[in-house]
Formats: sequence, C-alpha cells, structure tokens
Amino acid sequence: QVQLVESGGGLVQAGGSLRLSCACSGRTFSTTNRMRWFRQAAGKERELVAAISVSGGIIYYTDSVKGRFTISRDNAKNTMYLQMNSLKPEDTAIYYCNAGGLTIATPGDYWGQGTQVTVSS
Repeated sequence: QVQLVESGGGLVQAGGSLRLSCACSGRTFSTTNRMRWFRQAAGKERELVAAISVSGGIIYYTDSVKGRFTISRDNAKNTMYLQMNSLKPEDTAIYYCNAGGLTIATPGDYWGQGTQVTVSS
C-alpha cells in the first residue's frame, strides 16, 4: 500500500513562489511508477498540472503552468516536488499528489490528502 503526504502549501502573493513536496511511503518508491500533481479549484473539476515518469525522463505540464512550474523527483528520498514560480491568483487550488497509472497522463490509484495553495492579488 502506498501513502502519499503533501506539504508546502500556503498563502503567497502574486508573483511569489512555493515548493510543494509529496513524500511517499509504504512501498518501494521506484515501483510506484509515474507521479503527478493535480489541482482542484473551488467549483471546478480536478485537473492534471504536471506529471513525471519513474526516471524523470518524461515530463508533462499543462499549458497554463509551462515555464513557471517545475516537477521533479528524488527516488532516493521517495519524494516528488513541484516548484511553483511566478504564481498567479488563478493557481489558487488544493494540490494533490497522485501515483501509479499506466501512462504519465493517466491517474493512478494513490492520492494524497491535498495541500492548499492560495495566491493573493
């Protein structure tokens, strides 16, 4: 069984930065395969923000975050990261870590509890 725990959310002004972390436990991280960050804003559907393959060689970003967000993973630390720069109010959402899935764009079965990111204008 895989447990995912997000951290690093908070309140930041527009233009600021945050770094989210997703710590994975309960199973060998390398076998968790693909990892993703999703987000869900109030009243909206959950959307895929970024995804990364096991080796980190394949990465996906949704268009709205390209050039501002960077996804990475440290398999030795069983942790995935999302560096978020130049944050905008429209980035405000609960951010969720996700693991598993057959492709980097396909949600896996494992979810974290979410961490709130609020960007003030």
